Amino acid sequence: MPSIRAKIRQLARTRPLLALALAVLTVEVVGASGAIFTAQGLGEWYGTLQRPPLAPPNWVFGPVWTTLFGLVGVALWLVWRQASVSPAAVRLAVGVFTLHFAFNLGWSAVFFGLQEIGLGLVVILALWLLIVATMWTFNRVDRRAALLLVPYLVWVSFATYLNYQFWVLN
Repeated sequence: MPSIRAKIRQLARTRPLLALALAVLTVEVVGASGAIFTAQGLGEWYGTLQRPPLAPPNWVFGPVWTTLFGLVGVALWLVWRQASVSPAAVRLAVGVFTLHFAFNLGWSAVFFGLQEIGLGLVVILALWLLIVATMWTFNRVDRRAALLLVPYLVWVSFATYLNYQFWVLN
């Protein structure tokens, strides 16, 4: 009888649409959990900050992150599909991905939850490097997965600029 790990590894090949839905849904739900911290900071604190000139209105962030997390979920699924073909490369890619995603959530906790703009800048710079590392490890498994992360990297680059400007202005 195959282990649960083996069943999960095979799911992406035997039931690809189910695996795709699970990957996207998991990334969306885990990614959205950072909104708990965002909601804490959006109250009185964020509204009192001086905003950078290029800061978009708050309503933009929800649709952008939902779209980006969808792309990230598809990228993760593409990597997952190769688990039986390249198990070591997939393990590394998923490990780096998991670390990067912890920093993604950590940024929301630091910037909005703790209201620490300077520390948020440190976290988002580390996140940016971890996205690049994730892209590199994904590329070793499936080039399409790495390319799907390009819009995410661009957005986090913009978010890094915004974080820096918030730090300078406040």
